[in-house]
Amino acid sequence: MEAVTTLLKGSTMPLTLWTLAIAALSVLVVFFMLFLASRYKRCPSDKVLVVFGKVGAGQSARCIHGGGTLVLPLIQDYRYLSLTPMTIGIPLQNALSLQNIRINVPSTFTVGVSTDPTITQNAAERLLNLQPREIEAMAREIIFGQLRLTVASLTIEQINQDRESFLASIRKNVEPELNKIGLYLINVNITDITDESTYIESIGRKAASEAINKAKVDVAEQDKLGAVGESGAVREREIRVAENVAQSEKGKKAAEADRRIFVQQQETEAAVGEAAAMRERQIKVAENEATADKGRKRADADRRVYVAGQEAEAVRGENEAKAHIAGFNAELEVRQAEAMQRGQVAERQAIVQVQKAQYLAEQERLNAEQIVRQEIDRRKIEIAAEAEAEKTRREARGHADATLMQYEAEARGLRQVLESKAEGYRALVSSCAGDARAAATLLMIEKLEQIVARQVEAIKNLKIDKVTVWDSGAGEGGSSSTAGFVASLIKSLPPLHEVAAMAGVELPGYLGHLKASASPSAAPTGAPPVA
Repeated sequence: MEAVTTLLKGSTMPLTLWTLAIAALSVLVVFFMLFLASRYKRCPSDKVLVVFGKVGAGQSARCIHGGGTLVLPLIQDYRYLSLTPMTIGIPLQNALSLQNIRINVPSTFTVGVSTDPTITQNAAERLLNLQPREIEAMAREIIFGQLRLTVASLTIEQINQDRESFLASIRKNVEPELNKIGLYLINVNITDITDESTYIESIGRKAASEAINKAKVDVAEQDKLGAVGESGAVREREIRVAENVAQSEKGKKAAEADRRIFVQQQETEAAVGEAAAMRERQIKVAENEATADKGRKRADADRRVYVAGQEAEAVRGENEAKAHIAGFNAELEVRQAEAMQRGQVAERQAIVQVQKAQYLAEQERLNAEQIVRQEIDRRKIEIAAEAEAEKTRREARGHADATLMQYEAEARGLRQVLESKAEGYRALVSSCAGDARAAATLLMIEKLEQIVARQVEAIKNLKIDKVTVWDSGAGEGGSSSTAGFVASLIKSLPPLHEVAAMAGVELPGYLGHLKASASPSAAPTGAPPVA
């Protein structure tokens, strides 16, 4: 201050002019500071500051995320890139899969400008002056193309069942292409995948039907085991009751009836299984025929779409050629002849290209139809052979199981009959105080009625009036020859005592004894006469 005062005192300039100069200098300083403050640009957290102009050797722009920088006037300028994500709906329709099945893959992609330095530099070079609507349209075209490419490299099962792998494939194909324009993929959401041929729906119905059929088979198997166990318990109880309260013959009849019932049940189950196998075979054949028909329809639709696309491409090429011709006609009269010549050459070349494309399209269509037809025939032959082999295996298995069960049932019935007889014989011997001979005698006595019936059966059908005897007419003791013939015929039947003796059984005395004959050997020694 003292120096300034001394300067003012020693100066010849009036004090007012010095005051004005200092004020003007202060104002300039203030304006310069305000100007610098206005040129200092701060970057919000949701944007990227792009400084372009003279920013450095070999650089087209300098990108800043967070913080700020001084933008030099005249040689530099700036813009902002928004980091706000964009949600893009992609209604992909009729995309061709690896199995040549067209599917619909509606999806939603969320993209945004990346903060990675390399990708952000791409965004500064390609998206800086574009509106959000234009950026979205550009990203949609890229995603459409890459999504079709991804679908074409996968089967329906890979797309529908393994969604994680499908989304990874989409990200692998789409994200590098978006990075080229400065965007990166934030999220992918697949809403619902469908197809016009209902192939995906058929897969779901098939899985549900298999689960339902398996559950039904399990339930039927458990019901069968329960019924078999219950019937076995009932049969065992009935057999035990029959053995305790009835004769061995009743037990035999019960076992025979049980065997027939079991055999009938097994035959019924075999018939039901055969009918189910036949129904399953018919269903499989119908499904395969429907799939083949769908494949033919899809191939025809693809051919029509491809031909229509080639025709549209040809029309577009012709229109472009005509547009060039119209542009050249608008040039100066001096160059009109040259322009007309170039237009005609371009038109001829376009026609040649169109004809080549049509030829290639027709060739591809014929090859596709031939391959599809051969594939369908091959699949039909394989399916028919597999179905016939499965039918043969199931029929053989059913016959073998039925035969095995029949023999097992017969063996069980025979074993039960023998066990019943043995139990009856043990009870009979026990009732005779362990005397097996007495038990045999009782059994023989039970059979006497049947033996007598057999003896009567032997001569009951003898027609006496048809018997002719040739003799002198006088028999022994004054009897006729015919009466002697009948008496001798009756005598030819062995007496009951002899039949019992042949079996090693001695009949009790209350049944009488054989009458002694003239021959000493005709009757046992010491045997009393028949009472």
